[in-house]
Amino acid sequence: MSNTKAYAAFSATEELKPYEFDRRQVGPKDVQIEIDYCGICHSDIHIAHNDWGISAYPVVPGHEIIGHVKAVGAEVTRFSVGQLVAVGCMVDSCGECGSCKEDLEQYCEKGMTLTYGIPDPVMGGVTHGGYSTQIVVKEHFVLSVSDKLDTKAVAPLLCAGITTYAPLQQWKVGPGQKVGIIGLGGLGHMGVKLAAAMGAHVVMITTSPDKGADAKRLGAQEVLISKDKEQMAAQARTFDFLLNTIPVAHDIDPYVPLLKRDKTMVLVGATPIQMHSFNLIFGRKNIAGSLIGGIKETQEMLDFCAEHNIVSDIEMINIQDVNKAYERVMKSDVKYRFVIDMKSLKGK
Repeated sequence: MSNTKAYAAFSATEELKPYEFDRRQVGPKDVQIEIDYCGICHSDIHIAHNDWGISAYPVVPGHEIIGHVKAVGAEVTRFSVGQLVAVGCMVDSCGECGSCKEDLEQYCEKGMTLTYGIPDPVMGGVTHGGYSTQIVVKEHFVLSVSDKLDTKAVAPLLCAGITTYAPLQQWKVGPGQKVGIIGLGGLGHMGVKLAAAMGAHVVMITTSPDKGADAKRLGAQEVLISKDKEQMAAQARTFDFLLNTIPVAHDIDPYVPLLKRDKTMVLVGATPIQMHSFNLIFGRKNIAGSLIGGIKETQEMLDFCAEHNIVSDIEMINIQDVNKAYERVMKSDVKYRFVIDMKSLKGK
């Protein structure tokens, strides 16, 4: 056991507070990581506030983790002490089902073990995430990070990056395609950067005209204001792919007519939607979902970002300001992702 300082949610209505707990001892196949940075994801807030009705308290959020290897188990071969590494949204899976064997651990048929808030098969209670000084993770679920990139800005790639990269890859986005990214937030800004790096013609679709200049700075060639019916009608049936990153309940009917026949809109926000089948039937259009990415694909994403010099746009905070950061995320008052400097928790 090793004592770990953290910040935790204790109920749906309380602010996050300091918390201490024990991490497991380093096993033969484990990697112990001293956490340097942890991003704040909207999912952290959903779990802290029990928005999905599944939260078990206390819980330490955080699944966008960057740190250095502190110790390795006797059977670990891919990592060594001092190496820069990352941990994303999951820390275990069965390893035996069809999905796991196809490197799609996020769809594990027995249920993946999320980095936080899920029954911990080793320690009991629930898993605790990256708002903490350290974490112990199976080697298979640890990722290597290039030192070419701004380390602190890499953290959000572990969720926002892979959540947008995976569907762009799955639906083979590339040169010659017109791609719409719906919503310019933590996920959307990564979607713009990645789709542009893949060679697509990127259109930022937003309700906010004042986001246009920033969307183009990030790599969008065009900006489409979704509240403008004339603009939307003018671009009907012209898109090869839509990535919907909106993180709150919304009506998707205005967006479906933008798709060409047989093309797809992928949803990555875990939120209720409204729709009518009319817009799907006329044009044989598709609505799909995508959940983060497997470990192999996440490593590919990190390597792709290193090759193309892609990181998240971030604002750094101390852990003591996490509750203020939550308030600002809920008001969409951040460009585009908060990252916690974990030195503030270590007292350094």
